[in-house]
Amino acid sequence: MAKSHGSQIKDDKLYEELRKQGESKEKAARIANARANGSLDHRSDRLEDRSKDELYEEARKIGIEGRSKMNKSALVDAVRNHK
Repeated sequence: MAKSHGSQIKDDKLYEELRKQGESKEKAARIANARANGSLDHRSDRLEDRSKDELYEEARKIGIEGRSKMNKSALVDAVRNHK
């Protein structure tokens, strides 16, 4: 059974799994809570198939710095490797 992480974490088991995988506390909490309330974006398309504008917006949402100077390939790498 997963340890309770308080009322701010809605899916303790998923949160713990993500933390074991090396995700930050903030990212693990966002993913666990989004999955729990059904708002997790289930994009199954490859990052390379997204437009540069879509990648830029994703980078903005997750707080990647320097994104305005990145080309599409750099945005793909930055989004994929964000932790």
